[in-house]
Amino acid sequence: MQEMNADVIVVGAGPAGLMLAGELGRGGVRAVVLERREKPGTAQKASGLGGRILDVLRYRGLLDRMTEASGDPSPKPIFPFGGVYLDFTGLDENPLHAMAIPQARVEELLAEDAVELGAQIFRGHEVVAVTQDDEAVVAEVNGPDGTYRVRARYLVGCDGGRSRIRELAGIGFPGSTYPEVNRLAAVAVHESVTVLDDGGIDVPGFGRIAPGFTHTDNGIFALGAVSPETRVMFFQTTEEEDAEYDSDEPLTMAELGDSVRRVLGSEVPLGEPTRLSRYQFQDRQAENYRCGRVFLAGDAAHLLPATGAAMNLGMTDSVNLAWKLAADIRGGAPANLLDTYHDERHFAGGRALLQTRAQAALRQGQDPAAQALRAVFQELLTDEPALRRMGALVAGTDLRYPMPGTHSLTGTFAPDMPLHTDQGATSVAELMHAARPIFLDLADRPDLREIVEQWAPRVEIHTAKTGDRPADAMLIRPDGHIAWAATLDEQTDTSTELRAALTQWFGA
Repeated sequence: MQEMNADVIVVGAGPAGLMLAGELGRGGVRAVVLERREKPGTAQKASGLGGRILDVLRYRGLLDRMTEASGDPSPKPIFPFGGVYLDFTGLDENPLHAMAIPQARVEELLAEDAVELGAQIFRGHEVVAVTQDDEAVVAEVNGPDGTYRVRARYLVGCDGGRSRIRELAGIGFPGSTYPEVNRLAAVAVHESVTVLDDGGIDVPGFGRIAPGFTHTDNGIFALGAVSPETRVMFFQTTEEEDAEYDSDEPLTMAELGDSVRRVLGSEVPLGEPTRLSRYQFQDRQAENYRCGRVFLAGDAAHLLPATGAAMNLGMTDSVNLAWKLAADIRGGAPANLLDTYHDERHFAGGRALLQTRAQAALRQGQDPAAQALRAVFQELLTDEPALRRMGALVAGTDLRYPMPGTHSLTGTFAPDMPLHTDQGATSVAELMHAARPIFLDLADRPDLREIVEQWAPRVEIHTAKTGDRPADAMLIRPDGHIAWAATLDEQTDTSTELRAALTQWFGA
């Protein structure tokens, strides 16, 4: 049987798999992406990016590509949350940025980036078996020209909620499927429908439907504010159903219209659609994100019971994992570095499950008690501190990995700052484009730079000045998280803590 070699096998060419392939390329690692579908997906699944992943894309120099491809790179900052709304329009600074861009377009751009960085993408190639030993992992693949094998150091399953790789690795996936079906559409408002000043609509024979959630005895009709200029109506129906649908089976206008009639008890004239999709919520998390040389990322590792988080969470899984795999393959990485992937991303997945489970609890129930809960929760969100806290939780920007260290920045995502160096002006985001570890000296401490030089060239050293610096020095991992930080004074000896952090993340 024919055999080919790679550094890492990535199974699945969705957002998580393609982001992983690109990140591996930045780390100098050869990735082979195996996708069972013959053509790139066209199903209208996720409709945008939001939260921390936008910062990550900017730190990689990819955000401009996404912005150019987006129909709405800065949508109005109002987001549904379990039957209520997070409305950030009154805040000076929005804690939850978003970008409207179809998942299929995101995948196309990530594939371009991965190929530019040396990845190979094979479509119509299905992994049917996986074996591993102390040296390598081998995938048996059914391709268009027959069966063959791929041998690599590691394999990552990014093959979705029904992951074959997770099954082959014997990793448990506990959780539940919610007995409801959601049908989502963006359609041109029919000429017989009046768009109201508040963004609602007036339907002949039915009456006014306000933006937000309309709860009926048969389900929920969720309406986004309709723009008088574009007259595009973005809405969703939610009904309790025990049936399971094939995610590849497209939603039709006839099925959508039937659902609207059941929920509202009336016909709503619908124009031409620009988006149709159907999805069901699941609440699951893999018991372990690693089994030997096999890892899981994206939906293969977690499924969330609310929209707007899964694609972003999966892509940040990949950013966390890629630099660790690359460091191990290049040599010199600490022995337990790969174990930190499960520790950190299982923790991050738990945070995402926390807020999406809360959304599920809020949206369920139509009795007076459930309605009162939503009303009270919405009232609490008029308080700015509570609103900001919820925004950070949904965005994932409040994530702090548990790490040794005394500084409050340790474990958090490095803030972007304008920097002034001997070579000119730059920023933290620009320094992170190459996905390299960075020691950033903002207080001109040659004694600390001398310590870090012992880890060169594994760690880049940059001396710079910035206004209102959050710390005097920071050690930033390739994924943008701070491994060590310190605010220094003449009495503080931080050299021991700095050496420990360098050894922990970048080897002896």
